[in-house]
Amino acid sequence: MENCLQAVKDNIAKVLVGQERVTSLLLAALLAGGHVLLEDVPGMGKTVMARALAKSLDADFGRVQFTPDLLPTDVTGLNFFHQQKGEFVFNPGPVFCNILLADEINRATPRTQSSLLECMAEGQVTVDGVTRKLPPPFFVIATQNPIETLGTYPLPEAQLDRFLMRVSMAPPSQSQEVAILNRFMDAEPLEELAPVCGKEEVLALRHKARKLFVHPVLLDYIAAISQASRGRKGIELGISPRGTLAMLRASQAYALVQGREFVTPEDVKAVGVPVLAHRLSVTGMGGTAPQVQAAEGLLGSVPVPTEEWSR
Repeated sequence: MENCLQAVKDNIAKVLVGQERVTSLLLAALLAGGHVLLEDVPGMGKTVMARALAKSLDADFGRVQFTPDLLPTDVTGLNFFHQQKGEFVFNPGPVFCNILLADEINRATPRTQSSLLECMAEGQVTVDGVTRKLPPPFFVIATQNPIETLGTYPLPEAQLDRFLMRVSMAPPSQSQEVAILNRFMDAEPLEELAPVCGKEEVLALRHKARKLFVHPVLLDYIAAISQASRGRKGIELGISPRGTLAMLRASQAYALVQGREFVTPEDVKAVGVPVLAHRLSVTGMGGTAPQVQAAEGLLGSVPVPTEEWSR
């Protein structure tokens, strides 16, 4: 099954140049059963990343372009009266898929944004009192532009907390940009991608990630990071127990993506900023940069334990 993960990473690398870290984080979030908020300026490849992941996994892909006039039923689906059948019939929305791209999620009204809460937290949709399960695995990749704020509705803390990670894509170096130009000059690599991993294998890997060995000392280390965030100077709101559990799940999944059967402190630090930054409320400052700096300072303030991490 681990060969499946490497095959997915290699497949995505055929399309995206220099995004190995983001690919590993997305796969870790998928295996941890979480969701990802991709926050970056337009043109960095956020949509391409989501489509490449869906095609690599042979997964059903859905996309919703969030706009101010989008209604909750445009996301979840609605019941309509079928004249020929003489009864109400449910028309499923784009959320009934395996990988959902919620493009520019902060452009929709809070009411429409909240239509994703039940989907993300419980993997189900309730319309007119009837609850329907979403097909597993269900994985949301939401995008937003951190620079442009005109006509947007900032995600509330309750919505942000539903995302396991908030990730930004690194800008390419000059050599990587040349590689992009050569790769896309006379071809469209995304259209040529073939599935290399099945949905059943993803579900099996999710189960395996939950069982990955975590040394008791590492559990203390993760808890110490959360404890240090509460009452730390410059942080108004620290990490909740749900955030602590998210760090554990993400560390286990990231270790599996790296091909290991156990978690190390390096795994915790690798997922630390993506998992923690958007959960921190920084005193007197808005935006993502102060949150990232606070998360980095928090991780640097807790001594890293040394131990034999395997069983």
